[in-house]
Amino acid sequence: MKKANKKIKKELTVEQKINRRNFISFGVFTVLAAGAYEGWRWLYKSPDEVSGITAGAHKPLRKALNKTEIFFRRIAFSENHLVKTYPKEMAAKHVRVNSDIGIEAKKKFDPAQWTLQVIKKGGEVLKITLDELRSLPKTELIYDFKCVEGWDQISHWGGVKFSDFVKHYQLDDYAKMQYVGMETPDKGYYVGIDMPSAMHPQTILAYEVNEKLLPLNHGAPLRLIIPTKYGIKNLKRIGTITFSNTRPHDYWAEQGYDYYSGL
Repeated sequence: MKKANKKIKKELTVEQKINRRNFISFGVFTVLAAGAYEGWRWLYKSPDEVSGITAGAHKPLRKALNKTEIFFRRIAFSENHLVKTYPKEMAAKHVRVNSDIGIEAKKKFDPAQWTLQVIKKGGEVLKITLDELRSLPKTELIYDFKCVEGWDQISHWGGVKFSDFVKHYQLDDYAKMQYVGMETPDKGYYVGIDMPSAMHPQTILAYEVNEKLLPLNHGAPLRLIIPTKYGIKNLKRIGTITFSNTRPHDYWAEQGYDYYSGL
């Protein structure tokens, strides 16, 4: 009888321990959930940043994004850190088209009339044709293009390295500045790129996809391919290039996205 009572008592003790453990776990979960909810409410109700080069984000979020950028630029980024590349047979035959912002007027645009304009000091404009760009050494890049929407695709691009472009057109002094700005001919889409990313050895001014000249929906005749950034920085149909020591305006940064948008 005593043994039976001891067994029941032991079972109750084990059950009590399990219940206590479950209660503690539930309590911790409740506290964390409540904390997360309050944190979300605090962020949601926090004031928006002052509109400027960036806009559309709450102040604490923008502050966090800026601190993340500092980390990536000072610690994580390196021109020696190359993105993974793939053999040609792995490249998608039909490269996905995402956005047409800045290139909507496809029927009105004539690639044959296009010239790339590089805005230099004092307002001087360097005009460059596609044939002139194609006469420079070509670089091919097959990598996994990543979009902020969550999809990715291995794609094959060809063009001239931005660093080779800078060297050939004697823009080395401009490359000492902090930023590059690029804009579509209709000024509908524009990006700002930090100079180290622009000069990365895998950043190219692309005029080919799958070894054929770019079609209009992929930004003919020239687009940016910058594999260290998300797709929102890979500007289609480059019309002008500028250099500066202050951040150029950036389409998606003005909508609340991260200015740096690095991978």
